[in-house]
Amino acid sequence: MMESPRLVKLVDARISEFLQSRDIILSRVAPELAPFARYSRDLLSGGKRFRAQFCYWGWRAVSPANTATAVPSERELDSLVDLCAGLELFHAAALVHDDIIDNSDTRRGMPAVHRRFESLHAEQGWRGDGRSFGEGSAILLGDLLLAWSDEVVSRAVLGAPTPETFVATREAVDLMRTEVTLGQYLDLLEERAWATTEAERSLERAERVIVYKSAKYSVEAPLVIGASLRGASVAQLDSLRRFGLPLGIAFQLRDDLLGVFGDAARTGKPSGDDLREGKRTVLVSITRSRLDASSRRLFDELLGDPDLDESQIRMLQQTMRETGAVLEVETMIADRLRTALSELERAPIGDSARAELASLARAITQRES
Repeated sequence: MMESPRLVKLVDARISEFLQSRDIILSRVAPELAPFARYSRDLLSGGKRFRAQFCYWGWRAVSPANTATAVPSERELDSLVDLCAGLELFHAAALVHDDIIDNSDTRRGMPAVHRRFESLHAEQGWRGDGRSFGEGSAILLGDLLLAWSDEVVSRAVLGAPTPETFVATREAVDLMRTEVTLGQYLDLLEERAWATTEAERSLERAERVIVYKSAKYSVEAPLVIGASLRGASVAQLDSLRRFGLPLGIAFQLRDDLLGVFGDAARTGKPSGDDLREGKRTVLVSITRSRLDASSRRLFDELLGDPDLDESQIRMLQQTMRETGAVLEVETMIADRLRTALSELERAPIGDSARAELASLARAITQRES
């Protein structure tokens, strides 16, 4: 049986091999493209590869139990690893674009890609505005990563066992790409439109962003994509979706808490960074709903100020605790994890995959980074 640690190593190796092959193309076009290779490699190095793991165990979940075919053959494994690597490349592209949209300075303990290009502009003494150069260059790198992701995924689905599984896998990937792009827009919209939105709808809209920007593409989509490559039945796909969606929501709710309270040494981003960016999360929505008018005005004035100092961040954090919003989000995480595990228990899938998916579910909802 191939366990998750070995899968992660195989995916890491496949990504490294692919980037090396693209280094040749970049250097052939122009030596000035070296930053594209370096920044891509830095962005894709390390990581827990949760999406890759869910993709693999989605495939395993619908494999015939207690037979040799429950474990992928070398050819099947090659396609699976490509598929997992393609999802990780897609994730990297989304991070690059997300950091530009959110005006984030850091990612995984390093400057965000658009900030690295901005610094390059300054170091070289080039003309024009460094910020616009940084953002424009990062957009192009994000687009390139999307194209590379599609290259790897297209190669992977060629290993589909039947035309039907080829189409199903391709459609699942395409739907993921569409939904996360639309979710990103909804997130951008909420950060601008919240003041004109009915207060009673703010939580519903924040949850909608979670579903389409993160929950589906972080957990549900990788599960469905992996299972589709194996030829999953409609019942199996539906059960994986019922497991994956609440788990994906819990995953993002944990991410939202870490974005406000996380240890910078673990998360790779400054503590309270989401407060400076003004993200309109479920945590923020619940906090605002429990404040009186005067306190809410002060909260709104501070949230999204890029120059927040440490004392102001601590004040916002304390407000979130005192209103009970943090406890409420923790309760939501626990409830959705419980729902996901309950769905997993009755899903028509293999026992080994069930156990591994349960372990992954707990890992992504109880993490500290």
